[in-house]
Amino acid sequence: MNMIQHKISSGFVAIIAVLVCYASFTRQPTEAYLFPRVISVFFLALALWTFVKALMGRSKAGNGLSMQMFKNMAPGVAISAIYIFFAAKGLGFFTATTIAFFLLVSSYDPAPHSDPKTWVKRVIITAGFIAIMYALFAKILVVYTPRGMFI
Repeated sequence: MNMIQHKISSGFVAIIAVLVCYASFTRQPTEAYLFPRVISVFFLALALWTFVKALMGRSKAGNGLSMQMFKNMAPGVAISAIYIFFAAKGLGFFTATTIAFFLLVSSYDPAPHSDPKTWVKRVIITAGFIAIMYALFAKILVVYTPRGMFI
């Protein structure tokens, strides 16, 4: 990746960080957005730091994405986009997260899809992940999560 590409991409991420931070500070009710505000401030700080480093020429830019790397990332990007833009609000945070995580694990797990034991392993990993997410967001942090058709 040449330096101009790095400056453009880090600038784009910085713009997204500003928008996310702005959105988290302008939403109501205030209590529901405390955790997103903290995260968005850190996201903004890191994005601006990376952008400034790119502008100053002090960042270590790699060679960019090869076509093979892009093909490897495509299923995850597609699943994540559907999750972010449609599923989380439509199905509810925990239901959509369960489905998206299971699809991601199934897509990237190198174990054969023909072996029933690997499907059991994927289900157990997904259940454990969702249990931790529920405990963390709903019980410990008491964060508002999008409600949908299902919890």
